[in-house]
Amino acid sequence: MTALPTVEPQGIASLAHINLSVPAGTLHLADEFYGVLLGLQPSPVPSLQKDTLRWFNISTSGQQIHISFDPSTPLQPSSKRHPCFKLESGEALLSLRQRVWDAFQKGGEAAPREADQPGEVNSGAQGREYPQRFFARDYTGNRLEFSL
Repeated sequence: MTALPTVEPQGIASLAHINLSVPAGTLHLADEFYGVLLGLQPSPVPSLQKDTLRWFNISTSGQQIHISFDPSTPLQPSSKRHPCFKLESGEALLSLRQRVWDAFQKGGEAAPREADQPGEVNSGAQGREYPQRFFARDYTGNRLEFSL
């Protein structure tokens, strides 16, 4: 195995945002799923894009999740691509897992398409290297990970 070369830091300090695509006409469901269910704070978007995207703040970190629609990119519901949200405590992780599971069980337009059941093994790869975590898919099938 060849060792990777050492590189100088490039000044990247953190992640500003990630963008997840959803089908056109479903942004109101993003408000319910990401704002209400996950508890992320909505943030104003540029006025010319108010009907095409939503921004949500992740705590007070300065990081955001952007939700937009992209008709040129078909959704791939079985994709393993995903963001991972880090929670502040084990209690917060368990509480969110239960809320997401309850919303999945209840169903509805903005309900998660999949969710790991509380008390069961999570649906991700297993190993001691992984932190406590669980997975879900939002109302359009985007895979999401939640961990410590």
